[in-house]
Amino acid sequence: MTPERYLKLRRTLDLRQPDLTLLTEQIHKPRNIAALVRTSDAVGIHQLNMVWPFDKHRSYSGTAMGSDRWVDIVRHESMSSAINGLHGKGFQVYAAHLSNEAVDYRTVDFTLPCAILLGNEKEGVSDLAAQMADKHVVIPMMGMVESYNVSVAAAIILAEAQRQRLLAGCYEYVRLGADEYQQIFFRWAHPQVAKYCHQNNLSYPSLRPEDGEIDKPSKWYADVRKCQ
Repeated sequence: MTPERYLKLRRTLDLRQPDLTLLTEQIHKPRNIAALVRTSDAVGIHQLNMVWPFDKHRSYSGTAMGSDRWVDIVRHESMSSAINGLHGKGFQVYAAHLSNEAVDYRTVDFTLPCAILLGNEKEGVSDLAAQMADKHVVIPMMGMVESYNVSVAAAIILAEAQRQRLLAGCYEYVRLGADEYQQIFFRWAHPQVAKYCHQNNLSYPSLRPEDGEIDKPSKWYADVRKCQ
């Protein structure tokens, strides 16, 4: 690993926002999913929540341009379980949904722990999800069309969230816990070794703090072989 890559990985993790996320509801077009993942990574989102039955989820990695490696995808079987889980962690859920209660997205406080809820391409946010959301937000539109593409809407709203968080200093200090930070760094820096460890129920080897390389790799590999 080059020094430049080591610093790039560290800087990216230093800017991650674990209390900002997207929650998607039955979005089915791979290109939209890929765009949401890319945008999430671009604004420092650490985890993207998706509601989609596991046996029906389509592959999107081919169009994600590798950005799915940098954003954890958490799948949920239902909107109720997803929203209840986020509420249990102290998140506000802001649904991109046109209703009588909807407010301009720029008036919402995105510096709070929050999830931006996006409905699917055809039907939008479901009635259940709209009822469970804490607020409804809309993007003012000046033309004939009634809505933006879901990935475009996400990018517009997340740009505002990023702006607010920059002004509030949310990107000026490390937000991830130390253990989680180290676990993610290892997966990013050493994906093949991380995969091997997961497959064999092994703890990650320790890393050298100065360059992120595995500390005494030959000894670690030898110890692993002895245990097999």
